[in-house]
Amino acid sequence: MDIKAILKEAKSQLNESGISEVDAELLLAHVLGISRMDLHNSVLVENTVSAFNDTAIIEEQFFALLDRRINHEPLQYLTGVAPFRYLELEVGPGVLVPRPESELLVDAVLRHINNIAGPVSVIDLGSGSGALALAIATEAPHSRVIAVEKSAEAVYWLKKNVAVHAENVRVVEGDVVEVLSGVKCDVVIANPPYIPDSASLPRDVVGFEPHVALFGGPTGMELPAIFITAASRLLKSGGIMVIEHTEEQGIAIASELALDFEDIALHDDLVGRPRWTSAVRK
Repeated sequence: MDIKAILKEAKSQLNESGISEVDAELLLAHVLGISRMDLHNSVLVENTVSAFNDTAIIEEQFFALLDRRINHEPLQYLTGVAPFRYLELEVGPGVLVPRPESELLVDAVLRHINNIAGPVSVIDLGSGSGALALAIATEAPHSRVIAVEKSAEAVYWLKKNVAVHAENVRVVEGDVVEVLSGVKCDVVIANPPYIPDSASLPRDVVGFEPHVALFGGPTGMELPAIFITAASRLLKSGGIMVIEHTEEQGIAIASELALDFEDIALHDDLVGRPRWTSAVRK
């Protein structure tokens, strides 16, 4: 079995489709059950391949996945995992793939939590795969995290990830408008659907990821406004909200927050774009 020839052919096909050639290595490593870096260890690869009763199965599985990637199905759906900070989360159809742009938001929340003595209650609204909730729960052990999600498809993945990474995270299935009546918390984090309905998105996203987790209404602000109202209800006075949004929505988000919040601040993501806002409940 010629690994180099297989990768050369696969990379050529990906390149013709405008997809990163690196995905060929990631997919083959996934099929072999090794890391991408291990593909450069010829002895390890040879031993791994020889463990298969029929090497034709490797090529069959690999090229089947490659065809799906060429059709722009997200790489993370094909491998079944998505990295986020120190975690490897299970993902698949029905749940949004975690974005690295959200990692700085988690950093800011962790800094805030570390400045609070004693247990800190955190509610993650629209938790999806659980990326934000689980990052906080695992990196701030004294936090008590509730993950709220209304999509049954996303809840499936959320519960799988909670079971693996932080069983103490409470999962609540329901709409942010009505969940957790009477509950008050110290921190609310939210990554609501915020993309305007008419926006053009990459094929990998619009063709496969759940639209319910992407689109926030005609202007994109309809659902973020609902999440802000929910956060206002759930937060203690002096509690913190952090909310992700597009780089064009900072002013609109601040306007929605102004009624019940103060100390409203816009923050940049990893590439310097204004992508999330923090605020203090009055």
